[in-house]
Parts: sequence; C-alpha cells; structure tokens
Amino acid sequence: MPRLAKLDTHPLGQEWPCVSSSSPVTPSSDVADISLSWSVLPGERERNTPLACCFLCCLRAQVYFRDMAMRQTPLTCSGHTRPVVDLAFSGITPYGYFLISACKDGKPMLRQGDTGDWIGTFLGHKGAVWGATLNKEATKAATAAADFSAKVWDAVTGDEVLTLAHKHIVKSVNFTQDSNCLLTGGNDKMLRIYDLSKPEAEPREISGHTAAIKKALWCNSDQQILSAADDKTIRLWDRNTGEVVKTLSFEASVGSMEYVPDGEIVVITYGRTIGFYNAQTLDLIKTVDAPASIHSASLHPDKDFFVAGGDDFKLYKYDYTTKEEMESYKGHFGPVHCVRFSPDGELYASGSEDGTLRLWQTAVGKTYGLWKCVLPEELSSENSDALYCPPAEIKA
Repeated sequence: MPRLAKLDTHPLGQEWPCVSSSSPVTPSSDVADISLSWSVLPGERERNTPLACCFLCCLRAQVYFRDMAMRQTPLTCSGHTRPVVDLAFSGITPYGYFLISACKDGKPMLRQGDTGDWIGTFLGHKGAVWGATLNKEATKAATAAADFSAKVWDAVTGDEVLTLAHKHIVKSVNFTQDSNCLLTGGNDKMLRIYDLSKPEAEPREISGHTAAIKKALWCNSDQQILSAADDKTIRLWDRNTGEVVKTLSFEASVGSMEYVPDGEIVVITYGRTIGFYNAQTLDLIKTVDAPASIHSASLHPDKDFFVAGGDDFKLYKYDYTTKEEMESYKGHFGPVHCVRFSPDGELYASGSEDGTLRLWQTAVGKTYGLWKCVLPEELSSENSDALYCPPAEIKA
C-alpha cells in the first residue's frame, strides 16, 4: 500500500509510515527595503569630513522599513517540481488547520496551514494530480489524477484508503460535510457520487455536460451539486433527482469555481471576469473585470474583499463592496493557477506554474504564523556604533 512520506510525527500525534526530508518554507526574497537615517549633533553641521560624520553624529542608526505597514512578504513553500494546479484548506481543528496542494508532479503535499510547514507527501498516483481536497476535520484527503483514478487517504496516518477507478482523467474531488460521500468529475463528462461507507458499491452517475468537467462541488447543505465544464457552462444539479436545476452559459471557458457556504455565494472566473452568484438560484450578484486573464479567485470569509490571480503572475486584492482594486502583488514567476483564503481569513495561499505555493498575509504587518511585526524602535541600538538588522518583517 502506498505510504505518505513525512516527518516523524503528524500534528495529531500519529507516527508517519516513513521518513523523508522536508521541503523548506522560506521568506520571499522580495523583502522590505532598509534605509539608515543619521542624526547630527547640534553645532556640528559645518564639520562634514567623513571622519567627523562617523564620530560626531549621534552614533545611532534609525532603521526604517519603508512602507512597512503596506509591504507584503509572502512565505514561499517549495517542494513540488511541476506546476501547482489546485489547493484546499481544511476547517479549523484543535490542531490548527491544514493545506493540501495538487501538482502535475503527481505528488500531492500536506502542510500546516498557517505556516506552510511541510507535513508529508501522498505517494501512489502514477500521473499528474489535478485536484485535491481535505475534509473539515483534516482526517481524510482525496485526490484526482491523470492516471484515471481518484484516491481517498487517511490524512493522519498517510495510508491510502481507497482507489476509485474512472474511465478518463479525473479533475475534481469534493467531500460532503459529513465526509461520507465523495463527488468526482473529469474528462469523461460525468459526475460520480461515491458512498465511502460502501467502497464495493458502484457510484451514482450524473450526465449532462458535453465537455470535460473541471470542478464539481457540493452546495446548499449537500443537497445540490455545482459543476463547471469546458463546455462553457456552470450547472446546478439536484442531488436526489440528478436533474439540472439551472444552467449558466459563458462566452469563455470557466477558469475556476469556489463555493462560499456562509452567504451561499459562488465565485466564478472566466476570461478577465470574476463573477459572484447566488448559490441557490445562480442569479448574478456582481462582476469585476481584472487587468489580465484570471484563473482563480477567492472571497474572504467576512466577505469584505476577495483575491484573484492569473496570467500576469500577480495577486490582486479587491474590495467586495466597491469593486475597487486595493492592492496587487507580484511574487510568483509564472501564471497563478489557484488561490484560496484560509478558514480564519488571516492569509491566502496561491499556487503557480512556477511549482511553488505562497502564503500571503491578509493584514500586512500583523503578527501571525511565521510573520512577526518588528517596530523600528525595537531594532534601534542606543549608544552603539553598530546595528544588527534581522531579516525584514519575518522571524521564524
């Protein structure tokens, strides 16, 4: 049985089946600029020789982090060797929350959500992994892959629990709230519902799309299903009857879809547009146009703002009410394929063509996870002719 390559122990206290080296989490090289400001003693301004400047100045360097309150310093999570195409957070557990990433290298990874610390790698797929998810309790994981299979894993021990064979590439997996059923979708244009308590039973199949399914999600208390496909449609299905409730058609292929249970909102990206829809009726709430083609967007849990990323390597942050762009950051070295807010809303994670995940602070300058806010006065050294400056903004 495939095993999960991990460190010695999981946060839940279980031992991992085998040990492997971890992938480091490092601050981005794009750190805050540091400038030194010298205070000249009264009456000494006419003495401008280098020696006088050194000894007659007050011998105190005042360190300023330029725009410290606004400068974003993401954490870079390395380890993958090919593009990161999907990611998902668990709910908040007594041990924190967790992050899983899907990558074309075929090795989905599990990380501590608030720090990006590598926990382990799920080993077993024989092709690119296109989708990954965790249940709310972070006890189960599911992955969708190009080897015509979806797999269910024990996220605590790392053991593979089930392999669910499909007829084509699988692109999406999603647990019900009680973790008893798994929804899959992929290139065979079919939605499948698996009862995980009856692994030998055949799945229930729902057809209707005319092209590959990119994303399939449970919604509305697991009584309905949302699916996005390359036929440029989003469809809302009734779980019990398997019938389509409503269909949305777009001029461009849908890039991503996020379901926000609190508020029943669906976030959809297509072309340069980010659209927000009522999850129960699929009525349009609002749309926002971005400067570049957008592959993914995520709404903050408080619904104050949302983030998006796409072809121009940037992360954009918008005010949800006014639709105005608040910030934009360029940290990746390739298109951004996926972005999601953490369950507490304190950070958002992005995955890119460059093979990395990056964690970004929602409130820049706040002490959280591996980020520590360091005030200038804490760094100044009184009556010293030397000043040591630790890495800007972050202390691990």
